[in-house]
This record gives sequence, structure tokens and C-alpha cells, in this order.
Amino acid sequence: MYPFATTGSTKDSLYKEVNLPAEFESVLIDKLAALDHRYLKDLKINIGNVLKSQTLNRKEALLIALSVAVNEKNAALIAAIEELVAAEGADEKEIAEVTACVSLMNANNVFYRFRHFMHKEFYDNAPAGIKMSIMVNPVLGKELFELLSLVVSSLNGCEMCVTSHEQSVLNHGGTQARIFDAVRIGAIFKSLTVLIG
Repeated sequence: MYPFATTGSTKDSLYKEVNLPAEFESVLIDKLAALDHRYLKDLKINIGNVLKSQTLNRKEALLIALSVAVNEKNAALIAAIEELVAAEGADEKEIAEVTACVSLMNANNVFYRFRHFMHKEFYDNAPAGIKMSIMVNPVLGKELFELLSLVVSSLNGCEMCVTSHEQSVLNHGGTQARIFDAVRIGAIFKSLTVLIG
């Protein structure tokens, strides 16, 4: 649709960074590439920077990026990041647990946002009735599972869940620096999904 996008461009290096095939089609990215828009360079740099976090190893950073792709239902990005994270040593159980975590957080985010909005005694005190056994002994380890939960809750805008999971990460040995880096990954990969959705 936008034939003037150059090959060997920032678009190509952006796709390479996240393992998307060169022939992947995105109307919005093609439009920006055709205009040689400087934002594509910013996005590529941002992605490269967050994946080189000082507090998260590459496998952890990619698992967090995968949680964003799953949360945003972006099939192409899910497949691309699953390949990258498998190359970093993630096994099928760990990858599956990211998907399960995202699904569970979506249930919790809707439920606890409702409670937070309503501020009514009945809703606050009624049992949630949401089965969460995967949180007890996660394959990924408690701290990383809580970090993923925090990022997804941040994406979905649930204040109660963000606050709760932030404290849980700290309680399980995480640091504010790891939390900060994880949420930055969530923010940057969310911005990518806006363009390739």
C-alpha cells in the first residue's frame, strides 16, 4: 500500500529486533516507513534498550514481552517472541505459564477494578471465587510470576492489582529496579502492538 518504504530500512531492523519476518505486513508501520518517520527509529531503539535491561536477563525480558503480546492478542508477535524466548532457554511449560498468567490477570483485573470502582461493603467482602492455583507454585518462580502479573495489571489499568503485585514482587525478593524495568518493557511492547495489531 505504501510502495516507497525502503528496504534495509529502520522498519527491517525493527522487525529483526522482534523476530517478525521481513514480509510481515502492517499498514501503520508501512505508512510510517514510507514517510521515513523518525518514530520508527525511536521505537526500534526503545525495544533494543528494554530488552537489554540491567536487572532482567534476556529470557525474563522476553517472557515479559510475550505477556504483552498475549494480553494484546497479537498472534504474529506471540509467535515471533515465543521463538526468541525458546532460543534463550524457555521451555514449553514456562511459555504456557505466561499465557495462563495473562488469562488469569485479565479475570482478576476486571473483578478487582469493579470492586475498586464500587467501594461497597458487599462487593468488598464477598469471596472472589476465582480459582488461582497456578499462583501457588508457578513454574517460572514466584517473583517472576508476580512481575508478569504486575505488568499485565499495569497494561489493563487495575490499581488494586498493580499495588498488590508490586508489593508481592518485593516480598519475594524482587527490587524496585526490576519492577521499573519490567513495566518499561510492558509500555514499549504495548506501543509496538498499537502499530502491528
